[in-house]
Amino acid sequence: MLAVHQRMAELWTLRRARNLTKAEQDELMLCLEANATYVWNRLKLDNLSLCASLTHDYEWLHEICARIEKLEPRH
Repeated sequence: MLAVHQRMAELWTLRRARNLTKAEQDELMLCLEANATYVWNRLKLDNLSLCASLTHDYEWLHEICARIEKLEPRH
């Protein structure tokens, strides 16, 4: 989970209890934008990974896997 996902969940929970402030609404929108960017980038890499695998281009596949690892948070 990315930090943005945690904050988005916090804001969503607050939203259920009370109206968000303008700053919190803006922050929620930033979180949603960051999430969408992350998801689309990850899906693109997943699709490229499948293409590399289907074409047996293992060098390309390793490059894509390294890019995927960079997207994932470290524990």
